[in-house]
Amino acid sequence: MSPRQLTVRIHGALNDFLAPERRERVFTHVLQGSPSVKDLIESLGPPHPEVDVVLVDDAPVGFAHRAKPDTRLDVYPAFQAPQVPAESRVGPPLPAMPGFVLDVGLGRLSGLLRMLGFDTLWRNDFADDQLARLSHDEARVLLTRDLGVLKRSEVEHGYYPRATDPADQLVEVVRRYGLTSRMRPFSRCMACNAKLSPATPDEVRGRVPEGVAERHTHFHQCPGCQRVFWPGTHHQRMQALVDTLRGLEPRA
Repeated sequence: MSPRQLTVRIHGALNDFLAPERRERVFTHVLQGSPSVKDLIESLGPPHPEVDVVLVDDAPVGFAHRAKPDTRLDVYPAFQAPQVPAESRVGPPLPAMPGFVLDVGLGRLSGLLRMLGFDTLWRNDFADDQLARLSHDEARVLLTRDLGVLKRSEVEHGYYPRATDPADQLVEVVRRYGLTSRMRPFSRCMACNAKLSPATPDEVRGRVPEGVAERHTHFHQCPGCQRVFWPGTHHQRMQALVDTLRGLEPRA
């Protein structure tokens, strides 16, 4: 008997998750049983939250579609997928103002997302099941470099940052989710995620270094952790990063 095979082509950024010999090319895969295309795709490497369109013999299908031999499977990520009706995409629509939840290794990225004004949850003791549950129950984008967490069935929105530097990771996430127009810089506390409120020099006197209240007139304070923020050197570096992000071209 000939093996039960189908032809597969993984497109765009999803190639990052494939074995080197299968990247950027058509390959055959031997079917074991009759798996869903979601299970088949993840067995090859790509996590389902990064998949936007799945075609079988050029027709869009859902994740539950059963893979069959002697067919061709094409798998596309967001922004690199062919035009299909919205209801034919397996990638769910993003909320107008997305929130995020990050794993333990992305603490610095969490601060940068908060700096841009995005509701971002991070703790250094989140368990894998907590991350997946928060992502699902609160419709948050899960950012993690743990593929096992990203492949949990309850996760709908998720992304695996390729870079290891937090600033580069931020560029990836802003591009991936089209966040440039949704940024509200310096509106959240980078430490605890609470929304900041304006404060006068008199209100923060005694809570900032000596002389700062005399040199600055614009302050923000956090109602959660009581931190005070002002436009010092650190703020200027952050503003430069914001300006860079505002100049990003949309991902092709």
